[in-house]
Amino acid sequence: MRLKQQARKRRLTTFQVISAGFLSFILIGTLLLMLPFASTAAGSAPFADCLFTAASAVCVTGLVVRDTAASWTPFGQAVILLMIQIGGLGVVTAAVTLAFISGKKIGLMQRSTMQEAIAAPQVGGIVKLTRFIVFTTLIIEAIGALLLLPFFWMEYGFPRALWYSVFHSISAFCNAGFDLMGFQGPFSSFTGFAQHAGINLALILLITVGGIGFLVWNDVKEHGFHFKQYRLQSKIVLIISAVMVLLPFLWMMFVEMKRLSPAERILPALFQSVTLRTAGFNTVDLNQISGGGQAIMIFWMLVGGSPGSTAGGMKTTTVAVLLLTARAVFRRKEQVECLGRRIGDDAVRHAVAIIVMYFVLFFTSGVVISSIEGLPLLTCLFETASAIGTVGITLGITSRLGLVSRTILIVLMFLGRVGGLTLIYAAQATRAGTQSALPLERITVG
Repeated sequence: MRLKQQARKRRLTTFQVISAGFLSFILIGTLLLMLPFASTAAGSAPFADCLFTAASAVCVTGLVVRDTAASWTPFGQAVILLMIQIGGLGVVTAAVTLAFISGKKIGLMQRSTMQEAIAAPQVGGIVKLTRFIVFTTLIIEAIGALLLLPFFWMEYGFPRALWYSVFHSISAFCNAGFDLMGFQGPFSSFTGFAQHAGINLALILLITVGGIGFLVWNDVKEHGFHFKQYRLQSKIVLIISAVMVLLPFLWMMFVEMKRLSPAERILPALFQSVTLRTAGFNTVDLNQISGGGQAIMIFWMLVGGSPGSTAGGMKTTTVAVLLLTARAVFRRKEQVECLGRRIGDDAVRHAVAIIVMYFVLFFTSGVVISSIEGLPLLTCLFETASAIGTVGITLGITSRLGLVSRTILIVLMFLGRVGGLTLIYAAQATRAGTQSALPLERITVG
């Protein structure tokens, strides 16, 4: 019997372990939120609401059907925060951290799983890298809480300010988008602080650092600010991230916020352009954004953050590889190149597969929800892009959706955080074997 159990364990792939880990924590979080003392209402919160909240927290999305401040007790909020922290770091990283603390030996299987979970280039040095990730995360979150504390203290007094600082620092760094600002108005997020420079800049810093990826941190640690010495992935992440903050910032500044004075536009435009990178907060009423602006936001949400980060989405490197492939085709080059390096064919194939999968899932889900709920298609596409990109911003329809639509969003959030390819590989019982080459026949495209 024991031999059979060991054989089953050996058959589990790293992708199955990662998927099962996220699912397990979602279920545990659901059960904890169903406890009577987790909800502010009498009795236990409904299973469906708890499941949606737990999935959104573990998948660091931020879409909610119940206002976090009004509907959950301090215990419920603490459960949500713990799930955000685990989801942001990754369940594998969290589990390995517990192994560190307990003194358990990290085996080869665990190291391989850690490599996949944080998108590390190799197994060697993975334990050291994981320690660096955990300690750096805690330090950054502590610094973020200290930055936010004085501003919340002036508004709400020390005890409440301390909890708000810790909660929002972790939520921002993990790109989760959960907030405790609902007392200002249901689902109001940070709209009451649109012109508060201190809170805006602290959250922007946390969101940015959390979304660029653990490997970029490691490059900065090893090479300082010597950009030329960074890995190609880190260079691509930093360049694309900068572009993807600048472009929506300019759009918001000069198109969407013309009713404000130039000085009043800067903070809301910058905050909203950064939060599109899967952070989920907002300081402006998104229903006031034009249809064109909402369409741009949908694309930016789908792209999301960077590999091995707390963010979700297709990832910046995926879009970069696709653009570089298009450039190679336009220039009639056989190889995809970037900054003096060649990009492998496997990266190109994965990028194409990921982008096709994300677009099909987000569009199909949006059409289905629109048909079920009788809502405008653009509004529903905004919601599904926010879910699969694990962003968390909404046009206000989440709490009004029916059970089927909410289930669709849960699946999208799970796919967006775990990774579509990870889930597909997890569903495959065996590795793909070596296949013989079929006869080649050319077809015309374009």
